Amino acid sequence: MARTIYILNGPNLNLLGKRQPEIYGHETLADVERDCGRLAAELGVGLRFLQSNHEGQLIDWIHEARDEAAGIVMNPAAFTHTSVAILDALKAFDGPVIEVHISNVHQRESFRHHSYVSLRADGVIAGCGTEGYCLGLRRVASLTAP
Repeated sequence: MARTIYILNGPNLNLLGKRQPEIYGHETLADVERDCGRLAAELGVGLRFLQSNHEGQLIDWIHEARDEAAGIVMNPAAFTHTSVAILDALKAFDGPVIEVHISNVHQRESFRHHSYVSLRADGVIAGCGTEGYCLGLRRVASLTAP
């Protein structure tokens, strides 16, 4: 059975391509899922690609990943800067976690410079646009290779 990698997306990422394209670009979340699906097939890993605007749903998926996933790639979006609950859920996950941000959060407002998720993440990718998802997927696949 193929290793499964979860890609979890936080609030407002369902609006990717429509919301602030000058910051986040014109690609949609469906485009990102397609690209990640292609790469997952090349890497020989399974993929579960999910998005929610609700913190509790993201936490439930992280809990599910404890039994179902080899690793997690996560763009927590605004929850990056606010959610100790997501941090605690990620701390209960044993596999690698890669944090992804489409924009370079360090060039933006100061409140975006702090990440709770980074306290657990094995790596952080920021400012690479939507390509960061594939970079994160590739990294988790390499960290979980048999």
